[in-house]
Amino acid sequence: MAETQFDSKVLSILEDKIQLIQTAKGAIYLVGPIRLPVNLYGETVEFKWYCWLNCDEVTENFVRIIDKLSAVNLAEFQQSSVLTYGDFEYGDDAIIRMHSICHTGDIFGSKRCDCGFQLKQSMKMIVEYGTGALFYLANHEGRGIGLFSKAMAYILQENGYDTVEANQALGFVDDSRNYSDAIQVLKALRKKTVTLITNNPKKLDALNNSGLSVSGREPLWGDVSEYNEKYLQTKIARSGHMSDEDPCCND
Repeated sequence: MAETQFDSKVLSILEDKIQLIQTAKGAIYLVGPIRLPVNLYGETVEFKWYCWLNCDEVTENFVRIIDKLSAVNLAEFQQSSVLTYGDFEYGDDAIIRMHSICHTGDIFGSKRCDCGFQLKQSMKMIVEYGTGALFYLANHEGRGIGLFSKAMAYILQENGYDTVEANQALGFVDDSRNYSDAIQVLKALRKKTVTLITNNPKKLDALNNSGLSVSGREPLWGDVSEYNEKYLQTKIARSGHMSDEDPCCND
Protein backbone atom coordinates (compact mmCIF):
# COMPACT_ATOMS: atom_id res chain seq x y z
CA MET A 1 0.00 0.00 0.00
CA ALA A 2 1.40 3.37 -1.02
CA GLU A 3 1.79 5.96 1.70
CA THR A 4 -0.90 8.62 1.80
CA GLN A 5 0.32 12.04 0.69
CA PHE A 6 -0.49 14.19 3.71
CA ASP A 7 -0.64 17.95 3.47
CA SER A 8 2.63 19.38 4.84
CA LYS A 9 0.78 21.71 7.21
CA VAL A 10 -1.24 18.81 8.65
CA LEU A 11 1.94 16.80 9.12
CA SER A 12 3.73 19.64 10.91
CA ILE A 13 0.81 19.99 13.35
CA LEU A 14 0.57 16.26 14.09
CA GLU A 15 4.32 15.71 14.39
CA ASP A 16 4.49 18.30 17.16
CA LYS A 17 1.84 16.35 19.09
CA ILE A 18 3.22 12.80 18.73
CA GLN A 19 5.87 11.30 20.99
CA LEU A 20 7.66 7.98 20.50
CA ILE A 21 8.27 5.85 23.60
CA GLN A 22 10.35 2.74 22.90
CA THR A 23 9.42 -0.46 24.75
CA ALA A 24 10.78 -3.98 24.90
CA LYS A 25 8.10 -5.12 22.43
CA GLY A 26 8.08 -2.16 20.05
CA ALA A 27 6.79 1.32 20.70
CA ILE A 28 4.11 3.38 22.36
CA TYR A 29 2.96 6.37 20.32
CA LEU A 30 1.64 9.11 22.60
CA VAL A 31 -0.47 11.89 21.09
CA GLY A 32 -1.22 15.10 22.96
CA PRO A 33 -1.65 17.26 24.90
CA ILE A 34 -5.14 18.27 23.78
CA ARG A 35 -7.36 20.75 25.64
CA LEU A 36 -10.29 18.87 27.17
CA PRO A 37 -12.90 20.83 29.15
CA VAL A 38 -14.70 18.39 31.47
CA ASN A 39 -18.00 18.72 33.32
CA LEU A 40 -16.96 17.74 36.85
CA TYR A 41 -19.76 17.92 39.42
CA GLY A 42 -21.43 20.77 37.56
CA GLU A 43 -18.29 22.83 36.98
CA THR A 44 -16.17 23.01 33.82
CA VAL A 45 -12.57 22.01 34.50
CA GLU A 46 -9.94 22.08 31.76
CA PHE A 47 -7.63 19.07 31.58
CA LYS A 48 -4.93 18.15 29.10
CA TRP A 49 -5.71 14.89 27.32
CA TYR A 50 -3.30 12.35 25.83
CA CYS A 51 -4.00 9.01 24.14
CA TRP A 52 -1.55 6.24 23.35
CA LEU A 53 -1.28 3.35 20.91
CA ASN A 54 0.95 0.26 21.05
CA CYS A 55 2.70 -0.69 17.80
CA ASP A 56 5.29 -3.29 16.79
CA GLU A 57 7.01 -0.81 14.48
CA VAL A 58 9.47 1.66 15.98
CA THR A 59 9.87 4.72 13.79
CA GLU A 60 9.91 8.49 14.01
CA ASN A 61 8.44 8.59 10.51
CA PHE A 62 4.96 9.26 11.84
CA VAL A 63 3.53 9.32 8.31
CA ARG A 64 4.06 5.55 8.19
CA ILE A 65 2.17 5.05 11.46
CA ILE A 66 -0.68 7.38 10.48
CA ASP A 67 -0.92 5.69 7.07
CA LYS A 68 -1.31 2.27 8.71
CA LEU A 69 -4.29 3.44 10.76
CA SER A 70 -6.51 3.81 7.69
CA ALA A 71 -6.23 0.02 7.14
CA VAL A 72 -7.12 -0.84 10.75
CA ASN A 73 -10.51 -0.22 12.34
CA LEU A 74 -9.23 1.18 15.62
CA ALA A 75 -12.80 1.77 16.78
CA GLU A 76 -13.05 -2.01 17.28
CA PHE A 77 -10.21 -1.86 19.78
CA GLN A 78 -9.69 0.10 22.98
CA GLN A 79 -6.90 2.61 23.41
CA SER A 80 -5.82 3.96 26.78
CA SER A 81 -5.43 7.63 27.62
CA VAL A 82 -4.48 10.07 30.35
CA LEU A 83 -5.86 13.37 31.65
CA THR A 84 -3.36 15.72 33.26
CA TYR A 85 -4.12 18.78 35.36
CA GLY A 86 -1.95 21.70 36.40
CA ASP A 87 1.81 21.72 35.85
CA PHE A 88 2.06 17.95 35.71
CA GLU A 89 5.46 17.81 34.07
CA TYR A 90 7.33 20.14 36.43
CA GLY A 91 5.22 20.54 39.59
CA ASP A 92 7.03 19.53 42.78
CA ASP A 93 4.44 16.91 43.68
CA ALA A 94 1.49 15.45 41.83
CA ILE A 95 -1.33 13.03 42.62
CA ILE A 96 -2.26 10.32 40.13
CA ARG A 97 -4.91 7.65 39.62
CA MET A 98 -4.44 4.46 37.57
CA HIS A 99 -8.10 3.82 36.71
CA SER A 100 -9.19 0.59 35.05
CA ILE A 101 -11.97 0.96 32.50
CA CYS A 102 -15.39 -0.14 33.74
CA HIS A 103 -18.03 -0.06 31.00
CA THR A 104 -20.91 -0.66 33.41
CA GLY A 105 -19.77 1.64 36.22
CA ASP A 106 -18.09 4.49 34.34
CA ILE A 107 -20.63 4.77 31.49
CA PHE A 108 -23.92 3.46 32.87
CA GLY A 109 -23.36 4.41 36.52
CA SER A 110 -23.80 0.84 37.78
CA LYS A 111 -24.07 0.45 41.55
CA ARG A 112 -22.70 -3.10 41.46
CA CYS A 113 -19.21 -1.64 41.86
CA ASP A 114 -17.63 1.63 43.01
CA CYS A 115 -15.77 2.35 39.75
CA GLY A 116 -17.92 5.22 38.51
CA PHE A 117 -17.63 6.93 41.88
CA GLN A 118 -13.86 6.37 41.97
CA LEU A 119 -13.46 7.82 38.48
CA LYS A 120 -15.25 11.10 39.26
CA GLN A 121 -13.91 11.37 42.81
CA SER A 122 -10.30 10.86 41.74
CA MET A 123 -10.69 13.61 39.12
CA LYS A 124 -12.05 15.88 41.84
CA MET A 125 -9.12 14.97 44.12
CA ILE A 126 -6.65 15.80 41.33
CA VAL A 127 -8.21 19.21 40.73
CA GLU A 128 -8.26 19.99 44.47
CA TYR A 129 -4.63 18.87 44.79
CA GLY A 130 -3.67 21.27 42.00
CA THR A 131 -1.44 18.97 39.97
CA GLY A 132 -2.07 15.40 38.85
CA ALA A 133 -3.14 12.87 36.25
CA LEU A 134 -5.81 10.26 35.66
CA PHE A 135 -4.66 7.28 33.60
CA TYR A 136 -7.65 5.55 31.98
CA LEU A 137 -6.57 1.98 31.18
CA ALA A 138 -8.66 0.46 28.42
CA ASN A 139 -7.51 -3.16 28.51
CA HIS A 140 -8.39 -3.62 32.19
CA GLU A 141 -12.13 -4.36 31.96
CA GLY A 142 -13.18 -6.84 34.64
CA ARG A 143 -9.67 -6.82 36.15
CA GLY A 144 -8.38 -7.92 32.75
CA ILE A 145 -10.94 -10.54 31.68
CA GLY A 146 -12.80 -8.35 29.17
CA LEU A 147 -16.39 -7.14 28.95
CA PHE A 148 -18.02 -10.34 27.64
CA SER A 149 -16.36 -12.47 30.32
CA LYS A 150 -17.31 -9.85 32.91
CA ALA A 151 -20.95 -10.24 31.88
CA MET A 152 -20.72 -14.00 32.49
CA ALA A 153 -18.98 -13.34 35.82
CA TYR A 154 -21.89 -11.10 36.81
CA ILE A 155 -24.31 -13.96 36.16
CA LEU A 156 -22.23 -16.19 38.44
CA GLN A 157 -22.23 -13.46 41.08
CA GLU A 158 -26.03 -13.38 40.92
CA ASN A 159 -25.89 -17.06 41.77
CA GLY A 160 -23.76 -16.82 44.92
CA TYR A 161 -20.19 -16.45 43.66
CA ASP A 162 -18.06 -13.55 44.86
CA THR A 163 -15.93 -11.52 42.43
CA VAL A 164 -12.82 -13.65 42.84
CA GLU A 165 -14.69 -16.97 42.64
CA ALA A 166 -16.53 -15.89 39.50
CA ASN A 167 -13.32 -14.93 37.66
CA GLN A 168 -11.62 -18.15 38.70
CA ALA A 169 -14.63 -20.28 37.71
CA LEU A 170 -14.28 -18.89 34.18
CA GLY A 171 -10.61 -19.88 34.05
CA PHE A 172 -9.09 -16.50 34.92
CA VAL A 173 -6.92 -15.36 37.79
CA ASP A 174 -8.43 -12.82 40.18
CA ASP A 175 -6.50 -9.90 38.70
CA SER A 176 -4.47 -10.02 35.46
CA ARG A 177 -4.04 -6.28 34.97
CA ASN A 178 -0.66 -4.95 33.81
CA TYR A 179 0.50 -1.37 34.39
CA SER A 180 3.74 -1.38 32.38
CA ASP A 181 2.48 0.74 29.46
CA ALA A 182 0.89 3.31 31.77
CA ILE A 183 4.12 3.52 33.76
CA GLN A 184 6.12 4.08 30.56
CA VAL A 185 3.79 6.94 29.63
CA LEU A 186 3.99 8.37 33.16
CA LYS A 187 7.79 8.35 32.98
CA ALA A 188 7.63 10.16 29.63
CA LEU A 189 5.36 12.87 31.03
CA ARG A 190 6.90 13.35 34.48
CA LYS A 191 10.21 12.70 36.24
CA LYS A 192 9.32 13.93 39.75
CA THR A 193 7.60 12.21 42.65
CA VAL A 194 3.91 11.25 42.64
CA THR A 195 1.25 10.33 45.19
CA LEU A 196 -0.99 7.43 44.14
CA ILE A 197 -4.76 7.34 44.66
CA THR A 198 -5.55 3.69 45.33
CA ASN A 199 -6.72 1.02 47.76
CA ASN A 200 -4.90 -1.67 45.77
CA PRO A 201 -1.37 -2.61 46.94
CA LYS A 202 -0.66 -4.20 43.53
CA LYS A 203 -0.84 -0.78 41.89
CA LEU A 204 1.48 0.68 44.51
CA ASP A 205 3.92 -2.21 44.06
CA ALA A 206 3.90 -1.80 40.27
CA LEU A 207 4.95 1.85 40.55
CA ASN A 208 7.55 1.23 43.25
CA ASN A 209 9.05 -1.74 41.39
CA SER A 210 9.42 0.36 38.24
CA GLY A 211 11.74 2.77 40.00
CA LEU A 212 9.26 5.64 40.13
CA SER A 213 9.45 7.98 43.09
CA VAL A 214 6.19 7.46 45.01
CA SER A 215 5.79 9.81 47.96
CA GLY A 216 2.59 8.35 49.35
CA ARG A 217 -0.89 6.93 48.85
CA GLU A 218 -4.38 8.36 49.15
CA PRO A 219 -7.26 5.89 49.83
CA LEU A 220 -10.46 6.07 47.80
CA TRP A 221 -13.53 4.48 49.37
CA GLY A 222 -17.14 5.56 49.12
CA ASP A 223 -20.54 5.16 47.43
CA VAL A 224 -21.33 2.07 49.51
CA SER A 225 -24.79 0.58 48.95
CA GLU A 226 -26.71 -2.66 49.27
CA TYR A 227 -25.70 -3.43 45.70
CA ASN A 228 -21.92 -3.30 46.14
CA GLU A 229 -21.25 -3.98 49.83
CA LYS A 230 -20.29 -7.62 49.24
CA TYR A 231 -18.14 -6.57 46.27
CA LEU A 232 -16.24 -4.06 48.43
CA GLN A 233 -15.80 -6.56 51.27
CA THR A 234 -14.42 -9.09 48.78
CA LYS A 235 -11.87 -6.55 47.58
CA ILE A 236 -10.43 -6.49 51.09
CA ALA A 237 -10.94 -10.08 52.23
CA ARG A 238 -9.96 -11.83 48.97
CA SER A 239 -7.98 -9.34 46.84
CA GLY A 240 -5.88 -7.67 49.54
CA HIS A 241 -7.13 -4.11 49.18
CA MET A 242 -6.16 -1.83 52.05
CA SER A 243 -9.15 -1.09 54.28
CA ASP A 244 -8.11 2.18 55.96
CA GLU A 245 -10.97 4.67 55.99
CA ASP A 246 -13.23 1.96 54.56
CA PRO A 247 -16.85 2.57 55.61
CA CYS A 248 -18.18 -0.88 54.89
CA CYS A 249 -15.91 -3.20 56.79
CA ASN A 250 -15.38 -1.68 60.22
CA ASP A 251 -18.40 -3.24 61.92
